[in-house]
Amino acid sequence: MSTINKAATQVDATIISNKRIGAYHQIILSVGEAVRHCKPGNFIAIQVGGDSSRMVLRRAFAISRTSESAQFGGTVELIVAPHGSGSKWLCAQGEGAEANVITPLGRAFGIPTEPANALLIGGGYGSAPLFGLADLLKSRGCKVDMVLGASNGSKIYAPMEGKRSVNSLKIFTEDGSMGEMGRVTSQLDAIIAEREIEIIYSCGPMAMLKAITEIADQHGVIHQASVEESMACGIGICMTCVLPVKGEDGSISMKRSCIDGPVMDGSSVCWDLVGKSTEGF
Repeated sequence: MSTINKAATQVDATIISNKRIGAYHQIILSVGEAVRHCKPGNFIAIQVGGDSSRMVLRRAFAISRTSESAQFGGTVELIVAPHGSGSKWLCAQGEGAEANVITPLGRAFGIPTEPANALLIGGGYGSAPLFGLADLLKSRGCKVDMVLGASNGSKIYAPMEGKRSVNSLKIFTEDGSMGEMGRVTSQLDAIIAEREIEIIYSCGPMAMLKAITEIADQHGVIHQASVEESMACGIGICMTCVLPVKGEDGSISMKRSCIDGPVMDGSSVCWDLVGKSTEGF
């Protein structure tokens, strides 16, 4: 029986802080003892819209960081882009507001048993869960480098925090408004070789994850990708977040990104088949 989500619990969480940072909101929620089970790569499902809302489905958000303090107890940090109706509602909530949440959910990033040279790659606010991961990897003796990318500088989340969190940081923007012009994969071959990268962790748009996987495979580097597939239930029931994944025997089956992910082995995902008909799988 799968152990995924066994530690998940439903909590009436209090919003401790809601700050606008660039194009995003940094939201800190008090979740009590549930925080002790949260790991980098896990996510939280939040009931949005209030009691009278027509938004009946929870919204899933990646957990950026966790902490415990005497004042607030266990807290989780989220980085939210106010795009859809659910995320806009959440970003409009002030300090002291409550939200019903379920956490931790999903499969977390795997941590090397021995110190390794790790590269963290984030696209837009997809970089959020990588900051807590960087802290954990460094505490395990790993050397951690980071690459962040977005369409423009305003969509790079907390570049100074990223610089403080890792050994080295490179930033790429498609319009050249911050860092170097290009995409996160622009110099990836050279970075892997120069930094002697042994494992890559990534989070961001699916096209970005696909491109990283192709380069990682060429270098024989492990790639753990946190997939960005829309989740409706977040607990493996509705089957709306399925992805085509290749098994060890070469067969392809549809896996739920909320249960079998969101962190997956990049080389096992059939990126060219994502979003296409599942007939014959």
